[in-house]
Amino acid sequence: MNNGWAKRSIDDICVFRGGGTPSKKKASYWKGDIPWVSPKDMKSDIISDSIDHITTDAIEQSTTNLIPADSILVVVRSGILARTIPVGITGRDVTINQDIKALCPNGSVDAWFLFYFLKSRLGEMLALASRGATVHRIMADQIRQMDILVPPLPEQRRIVGILDAAFDGIATAKANAEKNLQNARALFESHLNAVFTDAWKQGELVTLSDLASGITDGDHLPPPKSPTGIPFITIGNIVKDTRTIDFSDTFKVPRDYFDGVKPIKKPKKGDVLFTVTGSFGIPVLVNDNREFCFQRHIGLIRPKAETNSAWLYYLLMSPQVFKQANDRATGTAQKTVSLKVLRTFDVPKLPLDEQTPAVAKLNALSAETKRLESIYQRKLAALDELKKSLLHQAFSGQL
Repeated sequence: MNNGWAKRSIDDICVFRGGGTPSKKKASYWKGDIPWVSPKDMKSDIISDSIDHITTDAIEQSTTNLIPADSILVVVRSGILARTIPVGITGRDVTINQDIKALCPNGSVDAWFLFYFLKSRLGEMLALASRGATVHRIMADQIRQMDILVPPLPEQRRIVGILDAAFDGIATAKANAEKNLQNARALFESHLNAVFTDAWKQGELVTLSDLASGITDGDHLPPPKSPTGIPFITIGNIVKDTRTIDFSDTFKVPRDYFDGVKPIKKPKKGDVLFTVTGSFGIPVLVNDNREFCFQRHIGLIRPKAETNSAWLYYLLMSPQVFKQANDRATGTAQKTVSLKVLRTFDVPKLPLDEQTPAVAKLNALSAETKRLESIYQRKLAALDELKKSLLHQAFSGQL
């Protein structure tokens, strides 16, 4: 332990305060200017505003409390605790709901020092969370009992200053990497749009059915499950960003069930899948003859011989096709593109010898985009690891 650093519990250096929800039946309570913070507002380090606001009367007539500026807010009950624990510091006086705890530092600890300490212990806190079906929680007493090494206030502020400067630099580097990542994706999307803008001008306008030997969707009934067998793909297995299938978390169906599926509903190499319900409009090119079947929320388009599979895939990725899907999707809770609509999409028909060079260029640009994405994603991951390393050093007396 460094000289002058005292081992304390979080409970020794903070006052814990809870929150509550004023009556929703009193509309007047919700017409004030005092931020009422809930987990959905915990998206930045500094919490100075919220979606909902309440009045002083609402505070007096409910279990919520006025939390002073420079208090630490920790989400203790939410589905998000399955992945992370949001932590923020109040930039002004606020109120909170019952899913958040406020840690109000006493005079022995700098608020930002405590904030950074809790950030450094997110993994430990996450391990304490109890798991529910949809909502997870961490008990306030579990946070209270955490130990912290507390140096004198001048040393705390020196450490905070080092972390502030370092994290500002990291934030700038991350912003640049994220901008470069967006630019790489935008370049591909711009070229894709240009290719199909020209195709719509030059090609014969037909329906999607004219390019396909068959268009169908998956099983409409819940299939039998089996511990082993053939993967059954749901829309949750379609990875939107990469337009691929995640086979790592699928359930299985028995071989005899799969054998009874109609041939057109058994994907094969060269087919293109297309999500039609919920997150509709995501195409996936089937690149091999791996056996699997799929649910009705996914469509399957089997191209004719004169339609290049990759051309069809890129066509279904184009903004021109997505606009038709978006404009013609029906439903309220879950938008759906019906098979009838899918089959009647207006699309350009080009000779195969014109499809092939366009596909070659799109493939090359797609590969370069993925290469750049990989570089920038690795850089972002390295910057996150650097933050963790700096926090570890700070609270083990190495800064």
